[in-house]
Amino acid sequence: MAITSNEEREIIQTLLSNCSNDTTDMVPDVEFNPVSNYTDPDRLKQEIDVLFRRFPIIVGHVGQLAEPGQFITHNETGVPILVTRNRKGELKAFMNVCRHRGMRVANEACGKAAMFTCPYHSWNYDLDGRLRGMPQPDGFENIDKESLGLVALPVGERFGLIWVRPSVGDEAFDLDAWLAPMADQLESLDLGGHAIFRSWSVESNMSWRLALEGFLESYHFCSAHKHSACAAYLDNQSVFRDLYPHVRHAVPLPKVLELGEQAPETWDYRPNFMTQNYLFPCNFVQVMTDHVYIHSIFPNGPGSCLFQCMMLVPEAPETEKAERYWNRNYKVVETVFGEDFEIGQKIQAGLETGANEHFVFGRYERGLHLAQKAIDDALEGRLTACHGAAPS
Repeated sequence: MAITSNEEREIIQTLLSNCSNDTTDMVPDVEFNPVSNYTDPDRLKQEIDVLFRRFPIIVGHVGQLAEPGQFITHNETGVPILVTRNRKGELKAFMNVCRHRGMRVANEACGKAAMFTCPYHSWNYDLDGRLRGMPQPDGFENIDKESLGLVALPVGERFGLIWVRPSVGDEAFDLDAWLAPMADQLESLDLGGHAIFRSWSVESNMSWRLALEGFLESYHFCSAHKHSACAAYLDNQSVFRDLYPHVRHAVPLPKVLELGEQAPETWDYRPNFMTQNYLFPCNFVQVMTDHVYIHSIFPNGPGSCLFQCMMLVPEAPETEKAERYWNRNYKVVETVFGEDFEIGQKIQAGLETGANEHFVFGRYERGLHLAQKAIDDALEGRLTACHGAAPS
């Protein structure tokens, strides 16, 4: 049995109390969220400039960069990113942009290299991003090669995941402080010891915000997922923890009610919950009873987004039986996510009609309230990644 934290015992106690009193986790009032937050191109530009440039984003798993020279690229924030491990084993991240004429120096999604050579004019860079040479160097005899290395980006590996802030700045940046509200739970998952079973991407014709919000409430489960996820969870009994600007969204399985007959010190959290951990601004660590999904949502435009997901399993399957088991789990979540995306696209079409000026966030859609507050705080300058995730 995994160790159940005090926070997890509190979540179980809250859930049991809510069920006993025929209620659920709620905020005091409904909230009216302007539809323009989902459709306004100027608003989206601000979201991209702030949320997807100034905050750390998950770009990969440490298993993808296990050895010096292995690299991954990431383009979804609008900033081409190259992440590698140098010969000392240190993680390095750069703008994937040649300092000569701007071509990407690495064009594969992943690989292994001793040197990065631009395909346009063959300027080459080492694993620390330093410019090492170019053909016919006499034509560039007066340049300062030291100042023409790849532009470095803040990067870190925490909890088995690789995080990059896609912008250069002089501001102090403390990844540990930023992740501190979620640290205990993420540490307990041992994600670095997991293996990537499957990775996939889905482009969808809906605002990135619609995709994000689908993971922040379970009120829709027994309508949108009537024949898939509904029976697997207690209806609209989510328990939320405000870990500003992050959110822990615990969705209980029906068998959790059996814990009411057991002593709290014997409670085991993980077998009884699916947990959506929202890591501001666009990442989720979705914890199932025996595996984990890492998903990220990026805007492609006012009415489109890209959803990326990695399925992590405790160890790479070595038998056909294990392969079939994890494939069945993948098929289930593929179905559920597909139902969410279909609904999101229809909502997006409805937004274009002007029928609604506002969305109504209900009292038990608490995750929507919490995420909207963090987004507003970031866009209005009250929340930054430079000072950790302290409450505003």
